[in-house]
Amino acid sequence: MPADTLLVITTFPDMKSAERMARALVEQGLAACVNVLPACRSVYRWQGKVETAAEIPLFIKTTRPRYAALEARIRALHPYELPEIIALPLTVGLPAYLEWIKKETEPSCAFC
Repeated sequence: MPADTLLVITTFPDMKSAERMARALVEQGLAACVNVLPACRSVYRWQGKVETAAEIPLFIKTTRPRYAALEARIRALHPYELPEIIALPLTVGLPAYLEWIKKETEPSCAFC
């Protein structure tokens, strides 16, 4: 079960768009929880030039079966041309918490 649990990381240019994304992902059942972190400074190369920007990191807890839909939603709502979206498998964690993530991200059956 832990192998199916993911920590997805992305960043946003401002708190408003970060919070909007966090809420959308949880409301749509694509994430069980999203941590919206304080601003950080990112240094990166973009189109041949070294850039520096303030960004808001998001830590998104989800499952492998929900990853494709989560990635698609981030891409659809993200203001960046090429958003950072990386997923790290969680190999160990509090079993009850990992089970909660699974439960909260299982697609609900509208016709059951």
